[in-house]
Order: sequence, then C-alpha cells, then structure tokens
Amino acid sequence: MEALRIIGGTPLSGTVGVLGAKNAVLKHLVATLLAPGTHVLTNVPDIVDVRLMCEVLEHVGARCTADGTTRTVTVPETLAAEAPLDIVRKMRASILVLGALLTRVGSVRIALPGGDDFGTRPIDMHLDGLKRLGAEFET
Repeated sequence: MEALRIIGGTPLSGTVGVLGAKNAVLKHLVATLLAPGTHVLTNVPDIVDVRLMCEVLEHVGARCTADGTTRTVTVPETLAAEAPLDIVRKMRASILVLGALLTRVGSVRIALPGGDDFGTRPIDMHLDGLKRLGAEFET
C-alpha cells in the first residue's frame, strides 16, 4: 500500500468557505416549482447555470431574486406550460423542469436540452420515468 508522508512546515489553520454544489442547487431551484409560495435557498453559487435556471423559472412564471449567495424564488399558483427554447438549448439541466411543470400544469412544451458537449448524457432515463408515471410525448 502506498503512503503519503508530509514533513515539516507549520500546522494549517483557518477557515475555508465552500459554496453549494451546482448540480444540487439546480435541482433545488426546479423543485421550488412544485409548491406555490416563497422559497429561500442559501449557499447558492453565483454561476452561469444558476442564472440560466433562474431565467427558466422566471419564463414559466416564478420570480427569482439574488442577494449574495441567497436565492429567493416566489412561485405563483399558475405557471406557463412552455419552457424557453433558447435557454433550454443552452443548458442540459433544464430538462429537470419537465417533470415539475408536468406535475403542476399537466402538459408542457420543451426543447431537447443542450449544454456542454463533453460526452453522452442521455435523457432517456428522465423520459422513461415520466412515461411510467403516465406521461406521453410528441416530437
């Protein structure tokens, strides 16, 4: 077994701030669509994907505001049934709004997601799960 031995130096001390994980916070943002009202998420990184997801939420009727690392999402009783095609094509995680909008609205129009091209990331599992719950798809 290999070992790593550290010699000398002074002990480390202090604190390190760690922001929330992008992949977790994108799902949390989408989950706010499931319940009308005001939702406060803390420790949210201010990154492009978070800003794009907030744009998606706003397009369907929610209000998403930022104050430092806090995002407040206010979700109305009624949501739009169409996600913004231009944003969905930019971000892979935007497919997540499909399930939330189907639950709240009953039918949805959404483009196939885009995003960074660094390998295959099929959405078949999402679609298969929704089909098993009774959803039908047209292309």
